[in-house]
Amino acid sequence: MSAGHGSVNSTLPGDPPGGRRAMAVWGIGVSVYFVAVIFRTSLGVAGLDAAERFQVNASALSTFSILQLLVYAGMQIPVGLLVDRLGTKKVLTIGVVLFTAGQLGFAFSPSYGTALASRALLGCGDAMTFISVLRLGTRWFPARRGPMVAQMAGLAGMAGNLVSTLVLARLLHGIGWTAAFAGSALAGVVVLVLLLLFLKDHPEGHEPEPFPHQGAAYVRRQIAASWREPGTRLGLWVHFTTQFPAMVFLLLWGLPFLVEAQGLSRATAGELLTLVVLSNMVVGLVYGQIVARHHEARLPLALSTVGATALMWAATLAYPGDRAPMWLLVTLCAVLGACGPASMLGFDFARPANPPERQGTASGITNMGGFVASMTTLFVVGVLLDATGDDYTIAFSCVFVLQAVGVSQILRLRSRAARRERERLVASRVETVHVPA
Repeated sequence: MSAGHGSVNSTLPGDPPGGRRAMAVWGIGVSVYFVAVIFRTSLGVAGLDAAERFQVNASALSTFSILQLLVYAGMQIPVGLLVDRLGTKKVLTIGVVLFTAGQLGFAFSPSYGTALASRALLGCGDAMTFISVLRLGTRWFPARRGPMVAQMAGLAGMAGNLVSTLVLARLLHGIGWTAAFAGSALAGVVVLVLLLLFLKDHPEGHEPEPFPHQGAAYVRRQIAASWREPGTRLGLWVHFTTQFPAMVFLLLWGLPFLVEAQGLSRATAGELLTLVVLSNMVVGLVYGQIVARHHEARLPLALSTVGATALMWAATLAYPGDRAPMWLLVTLCAVLGACGPASMLGFDFARPANPPERQGTASGITNMGGFVASMTTLFVVGVLLDATGDDYTIAFSCVFVLQAVGVSQILRLRSRAARRERERLVASRVETVHVPA
């Protein structure tokens, strides 16, 4: 099946050629996403500092990330529609301006309220990056490269997370809050210049066919048509179920858990957060290669990742004694590294289920999944920590509830999505055979 799938994709009429120019243009888009992730995850290494700076408790601290992700998740479908309508370059340009302004505002925020507004602005700009990069990949590379291109984009995001963990954390404790966040905002200016000078939406000769946009009616049709596809909904639930454990850990609660509940130093906790990121980068390369060669491996990989994550969290939280041993924490962090690559598999279900003119919308729907789950978990963990006197075992147990919900939906949709994808595959073969020479 995988071979047949690859052969069809490689011969689709009008497939972009890829090549060095494609890599160069796509690399500019990826650099924007790289910087967005640095800004997005900067609070993960500054959580304890933010609590002290703004004099807030766990629930209020979690509100920073919750608001940021609420804006991000809420923007996904509108951004998908914007990408389909305006193209990648315009949407990315708006995104860079917004997330750079948000990071700069966070640097100089004098109060909790203004800091919240800055994170919301950052989340709005961040929301415009990943879907745009996915769309850029589909415009510049052949369809058969889709899984690897998506994983490589995710890999760039993890590299941004690594920079945040290693570099920004040191700057924060070296030169202080304002200088660290304001200095990092300069990266946004750099990628904005590159974007404006060199990025193009598509290669010459591969302009998308114009199609009508009719206001609210067009929006409703795009969303409804994407949602009707079982592959889009399956992609959303795969993203929902796989992404959030690592996202919550890296974005906010990992450092406090390791320092306050496990008694580690900040330096050691930072090394474990780095391990999550490094594991993510390695697993992303492996998953991308596997799916590119064996398309049917998508769902087994996703479910295996969910199972391994649940097992390691259960072992860590249920370990007898006050603290889990270092080997168990290292294993937990290594397994959490698979969550990001597994979430990318959600786009590999949505992509073949939708035609090119709906790719942005379908990607937006899919991308909502993990961020809704992350937002929910960030909030619940904060509330449970305040309610239980910082009992991390109880607080992190909510992970299992969301995983159970997600897995039930994946199992419900998988047969319908597979059947619909086979029908599209057969139709693609027929079209390819009948394309005139």
